[in-house]
Amino acid sequence: MRLEDLNYFLAVAEAGHVGRASTRLGHSQPALTKGLQRLEKELGIQLFERTPKGMTLTTAGAAFFERARHVRTGLDDAIKEASDLHLGKIGLVRVGVAPAYVQMLCAPACSALITQRPAARIHMTTGLNDALFGALRLGELDLCISAIAASPDPEFAQHPLMEDDLLVMAREQHPLFDKRALRFADLVEYGWILPTDKVMARRAIDARFLEAGLPTPEVVIESSSTVATLLPVVRTTDLLTVVGQRAAGPSGGGLRPIPLEQARWRRTIGICTRRGAYQSPLAKRFIEIVDQHARDLTGA
Repeated sequence: MRLEDLNYFLAVAEAGHVGRASTRLGHSQPALTKGLQRLEKELGIQLFERTPKGMTLTTAGAAFFERARHVRTGLDDAIKEASDLHLGKIGLVRVGVAPAYVQMLCAPACSALITQRPAARIHMTTGLNDALFGALRLGELDLCISAIAASPDPEFAQHPLMEDDLLVMAREQHPLFDKRALRFADLVEYGWILPTDKVMARRAIDARFLEAGLPTPEVVIESSSTVATLLPVVRTTDLLTVVGQRAAGPSGGGLRPIPLEQARWRRTIGICTRRGAYQSPLAKRFIEIVDQHARDLTGA
């Protein structure tokens, strides 16, 4: 089996179209088509259904795709490991980080790593955990720093760093604070600013309301990035949102947490890596630095 044929297959499976895959890879469409034909002949199975709109994986093709994706990622790890050894264990570390922890955890760790290893290079991707975990799963990241799941994905290894609960926040003069007997159900009366439902925090919030027998929050503004950038809207309206306790700080910056235990979501921030994946000495050192910095922050 030719390695380029496997790459062609993965590219077409991900793009769903030979033309788009050829553009992405920088090879001609006939080359990709011949490669797919060779691969199907060698395997003795049909991998795709050819349609006027593109290429759809067959059942057998979908199963092969999942296995082949892991093989390709493992091969990339082997190449990266060999490269690290060839370069004298100096190279690149690819870090994904949630926006709230760039300044708090990632930036100090980057400074320390560059001071200790001047030849090191860091590629940082900032995003919410749905995007970060997706990139980590595909082998595009060596690690990510974000909220970690209570029930982790078996593909990932998790290393807890600190607790940072999510709090429902409102402007200081919000009508909710005038209620004598504030109830969780009162929060349904107001609109919210929340991340998309692909994000772990949003799913946890929706679940809390459903568990209480309430409708999920009415989302007035839905953000595909951090809601922290929209806090000025919360300060000037009656909209509610959720903010990490550490990001909110002791003063809240014109915002106050809703004083209900149900309006708090217990959350652990940690480092995620792909279970069993190769970690370069540089990546391992970066993880050690982040871990120590988190210990310093929490007094652990």
